[in-house]
Amino acid sequence: MLTDSHAHIQGKEYAGEAAAVIDRAREAGVETVIAVGGAGDMSSNNEAVALAALFPNVYATVGMHPHDAKHVGDQQMKVLKQLAASPKVVAVGETGLDYYYSHSPHETQREVFVRFIQLARETNLPLVVHERDAAKETAELLLSEGGGGLSGVIHCFTGDYEAARRYLDLGFYLSFAGIVTFKNADALREVARKVPLERMCVETDSPYLTPVPHRGKRNEPAYVRFVAETLARIKNISFEEAASATTANARALFHLP
Repeated sequence: MLTDSHAHIQGKEYAGEAAAVIDRAREAGVETVIAVGGAGDMSSNNEAVALAALFPNVYATVGMHPHDAKHVGDQQMKVLKQLAASPKVVAVGETGLDYYYSHSPHETQREVFVRFIQLARETNLPLVVHERDAAKETAELLLSEGGGGLSGVIHCFTGDYEAARRYLDLGFYLSFAGIVTFKNADALREVARKVPLERMCVETDSPYLTPVPHRGKRNEPAYVRFVAETLARIKNISFEEAASATTANARALFHLP
């Protein structure tokens, strides 16, 4: 059985289809889906929590994407802290640094990221981290602000092995998405080959980053199977071993039953 460790199935792309999407995931062997909040605006957090309350195999996270850090103030943090206490919220995030698009000023991203690190420490929840073109600074903040007590995952990891090693040394998991199946992703596949299986998760980042052979279509949790199959080939192990290990990792990361 598989776990999609990062999906946005509460989004408008799945309006009226959530039950069908979750059914298709189950038919594909996906036993658990983590609905990640914070993409777009605050409403995605409420929607993720509501979806988790409706479906026994769905859990939620609450946070704000670094693109939207400029919209996060005291009131938003207060609401997110309240949501984090919901029974099926299993992590803080997504949060982090994105210097590729820089939709929010870098200093604002850093300040908000630190606030989410603090929230994770206060709630004793793991962090779901989005990082793009900011690996060194992200790791430095996790180390300096985390106090050595943080756990979490770098979602949709696409960095080099130096970045991977830095995160692994912090005790974080690395989650691989559909990008690892793309034809031009040889460098990422080589990094994945070196990352210990016991520190890997798989995800879809639905509705984005649809893996081969469905690239170009809307992504959904059922397709996480193709990510796991690719990792199995990279590591020369069976699909069953890859699925079992990445699901065990997700359970440990998010403290799932």
